[in-house]
Amino acid sequence: MSKTLEATIDIDAKPEQVWKLVSDLKRMGEWSPQCKLMKVFGGDIRRGTTTLNINRRGLLVWPTRSKVIEFEPNQKIAFRVLDNKAIWSYSLTPNGTGTTVVEKREAPNGTTAISSFLVKNVLGGSDQFDIELVDGMNKTLQRIKAETEKG
Repeated sequence: MSKTLEATIDIDAKPEQVWKLVSDLKRMGEWSPQCKLMKVFGGDIRRGTTTLNINRRGLLVWPTRSKVIEFEPNQKIAFRVLDNKAIWSYSLTPNGTGTTVVEKREAPNGTTAISSFLVKNVLGGSDQFDIELVDGMNKTLQRIKAETEKG
């Protein structure tokens, strides 16, 4: 699991409007089909903020922890999942009529041995799990788009 996965969407709203949703990690459970809860520690979300995340796939439920490693208002937020080293990010770019949002999952140095074992033996293997992650990323972005554009 070392490749970059990504999804992109155009939203008919200013970056500031999109940022309000993307940067509010406490609402991630509303957007993501897999991450059902992000419990934020330390008040305002900023670089260094830590979270406890509850993920779900069918009957399987597992916790992870993450730390915000990039926080550039109206531009980018990224957090590293401490349990598997993956970096998730949301980048916002004005596109003339609104905002292009790119969601990425990067694991440039691979993941932990336990994460690799679980993906291979519990989650259907890397190829299948990557497909599910990209599908989930697209659903996440579609939900953020719908919420942003409704006003």
